[in-house]
Amino acid sequence: MIPKLFTCLRDYSKEQFLKDFAAGIIVAIIALPLSIALAIASGVSPEKGLITAIIGGFFVSLLGGSRVQIGGPTGAFVVIVYGIIQKYGLSGLTIATIIAGVFLILMGVFKLGSMIKFIPYPITTGFTSGIAVIIFSSQIKDFFGLNMNKVPADFIPKWTAYFENFHTINGEAIMLGGLSILMMSLWPKINKKIPSTLVAIIFVTFISILLKLDVATIGSGFGEISSSLAMPRFPHIDLNMIQELIMPGMTIALLGSIESLLSAVVADGMVGGNHRSNIELVGQGVANIFSSIFGGIPVTGAIARTAANIKNGARTPISGIVHSITLLLMMLILMPYVKFIPMTALAAILMMVAYHMGEWHAFRELSKSPKSDAAILLTTFFLTVLVDLVVAIEVGMVLAAFLFMKRMADVTDFKYLLEDDQIKDDIPSYENVSNNIAFYEINGPFFFGAADKFIQVIKEVETSPKVLILKMKNVPVIDATGYAALKQLYDMNQQSGTELILMEIQELPLRILENYGFLEMIGKDHVCEDLDTAIERANRFVADEGVETVQPLPAI
Repeated sequence: MIPKLFTCLRDYSKEQFLKDFAAGIIVAIIALPLSIALAIASGVSPEKGLITAIIGGFFVSLLGGSRVQIGGPTGAFVVIVYGIIQKYGLSGLTIATIIAGVFLILMGVFKLGSMIKFIPYPITTGFTSGIAVIIFSSQIKDFFGLNMNKVPADFIPKWTAYFENFHTINGEAIMLGGLSILMMSLWPKINKKIPSTLVAIIFVTFISILLKLDVATIGSGFGEISSSLAMPRFPHIDLNMIQELIMPGMTIALLGSIESLLSAVVADGMVGGNHRSNIELVGQGVANIFSSIFGGIPVTGAIARTAANIKNGARTPISGIVHSITLLLMMLILMPYVKFIPMTALAAILMMVAYHMGEWHAFRELSKSPKSDAAILLTTFFLTVLVDLVVAIEVGMVLAAFLFMKRMADVTDFKYLLEDDQIKDDIPSYENVSNNIAFYEINGPFFFGAADKFIQVIKEVETSPKVLILKMKNVPVIDATGYAALKQLYDMNQQSGTELILMEIQELPLRILENYGFLEMIGKDHVCEDLDTAIERANRFVADEGVETVQPLPAI
């Protein structure tokens, strides 16, 4: 729970400072157009994106658990922020972001950072690609210069409106937008140091001004843009607002935690480090609270900017702090000129962001993946695009849980060990086994997903043996439903006069059964550590009864 900055400063050198300083400036140049574009796509004014990168990015680096994480607005939040703005306005977004910050801090304090790894890859791939499609769709109006009053929020009505207004297409806007995409694609082959997004925006803006092209600009859409940081302002919060915004806040927190920790994991692979997931969540929480108080939008770790930070030599959070300070200076100096940027150029940037954001290779490999994973990915993807991100994650998680339980239930099997001659040869004491003894084995987790199969097996028994030995060597865990199935087996045995012996049970299931009082119920002498002891004890039970031979249980 110690921020990485404090650890990195212990052996900090002048040489590393110079690398971090240079990387921070380069990342700030990359973040400038992206922050503006993401703010506009989210439904807020351009400066709010910069405020998010400045304030949020500063606290992510100051208090986070990664050496090189760069915080700021990201494409993943565009859909959520836009929806909140439409429904609750800016004040609602501020409250939702503060709620998200509180949740993130609590997640870190209660050490839930490691729990994020349990979210399946098909779910993250599905909703990330779905968000990419939504971002791409939201930029069609500006890229083509369509003359539309208001773009519908939902996917299908949005595209319906596009087709209805496609006759208003602006050729000059398409030319500038296409030129922007071309420059962003080709410039990295010429120079990788200077960000292609910045080059494209500057070049296209100059062309627009020199040729006096009739295209929408940031200025025509937002008027004069503030070039100073607003004073911190804490919004009025009442119980009703909290009740309405707690779900959007939790969504921001969940998505922010996933994206920031995924970014930190990617960064670890690039620098050979180990991030501290719990303090990273705390840092992200504080960053979101301060970002919203200063008028920003939700902040999280930005994978692309973090990768650029690393590639330019950064190895400590100092680079992230330099990035925030540089952005602040750029905002103070350059904001008066931002109003000349054509909206089609920003749309082109976001289209490129959407293209690189989507995990399109996963869709190409669907035929190779298990059907269950493909179903989860496609379900999450289509629900994200057509319904809602929250619904997509909820349904995806439930579907993943059910399919996982089915796979585990399929892995767990129950078999009669004395049917197969080869199995008989594996039992050294088989020759000493009475015909009144049945020998069953459970393999795999004995939980509620597999318990029903076990109950069906024991209900199919037509003749009852005198002793039933249940081998549990390969049962790593047992839950309440598994215990209930064992209890049902014991009750059936009591009615038929059959003794139940448990054999080679592992420590965890043994402790669980002991807590339930099951061992005391069946008698501790009915729990054996090895096969020979179990068979010897079973034969003794049969001899004590002195009954005639009873046929063993039939094969399963």
